[in-house]
Amino acid sequence: MIVGIVGDTHNNLKNISKICEIFNEKKVDLVIHTGDITLPKSLKAFEELNCNFLGVFGNNDIDEKNDLIKTSKEFQCNIHEEPFFCDLNNKRICIVHHPELINENLIEQADFIFHGHTHRYRNEVINNTIIFNPGECAGFLKGKNQIGIVDIENPPPIVINF
Repeated sequence: MIVGIVGDTHNNLKNISKICEIFNEKKVDLVIHTGDITLPKSLKAFEELNCNFLGVFGNNDIDEKNDLIKTSKEFQCNIHEEPFFCDLNNKRICIVHHPELINENLIEQADFIFHGHTHRYRNEVINNTIIFNPGECAGFLKGKNQIGIVDIENPPPIVINF
């Protein structure tokens, strides 16, 4: 299973469109957003994806939370409170926005932990758990934006710059 990882898109509709284009070209099976979508129109822009979409709320999603939930129902994506756990192909996935929530307990429970918030690249293994943040997804400098792709059965994650 191929999973696209993105976060902190912060209403950059141009980047969201490009992100969807890349994930569609790479034929990812699922896109995980690690929070800070920020506005419903930005969430709606992810309708361009040819796959399922799920994510967690970030600190900049709080003011628009009810409208983000309403918009998520319009195209059947799911947004959850952090930390959110799911199973993908017998792998336990944990999604958080805030990396400070990552602790020994979460690490013990997960094969992968995906986070956002920092806008900084992170690819670290702690006790066989991969902790990954692709980095800056909403930047305005061409070539300095990053998204991640993870083959759940064949890590490590890779980063795509755009």
